[in-house]
Amino acid sequence: MNDEISPWIKRFAPLVPGGEVLDLACGTGRHARHMVALGHSVVAVDQNADALAAVTGDGIVTSQIDLEADGAVWPFGPGRFAGIVVTNYLHRPLIADMLASLAPNGVLLYETFSEGNAQFGKPSNPDFLLAPGELLAWAAKHALRVIAFEDGLVETPKPALVQRICAVKAEFPRVAALLPPF
Repeated sequence: MNDEISPWIKRFAPLVPGGEVLDLACGTGRHARHMVALGHSVVAVDQNADALAAVTGDGIVTSQIDLEADGAVWPFGPGRFAGIVVTNYLHRPLIADMLASLAPNGVLLYETFSEGNAQFGKPSNPDFLLAPGELLAWAAKHALRVIAFEDGLVETPKPALVQRICAVKAEFPRVAALLPPF
């Protein structure tokens, strides 16, 4: 179990405006706890009941949902979340509905494995690996403005090929996207 906050999420989480955050495929809640520490209320969703049992803390509501089950329907309405955090998870049928759930000034923080990761181990199934530039294509298709994007090799917590994006909805103020140097 990796309880360390992703450096990507840690760096860009301060951009999320006040409001509710969705931590999708939250695992044991490392990012949910981080977002609560930044003053947000969090809806932490995962299909694994054992993992969700570890997601505790004031300001966190957990929900066990298998969004990949046959007939599963996206349970959240449009414009609900100030931020959406997703790490190490990819289920393409969710993307349009997930992005529609971002508030008009909302922030998407997404980081997962990309094609070529098989050389480092799992995941290796193409269904769970982003194609080159796929996150950028999502942003373009859904009218998100890209604040930051990376595509390449990370060494920690283990060597892997990843893509990650911080993208915002149209009403996110441009001046709010300026972070201090890290």
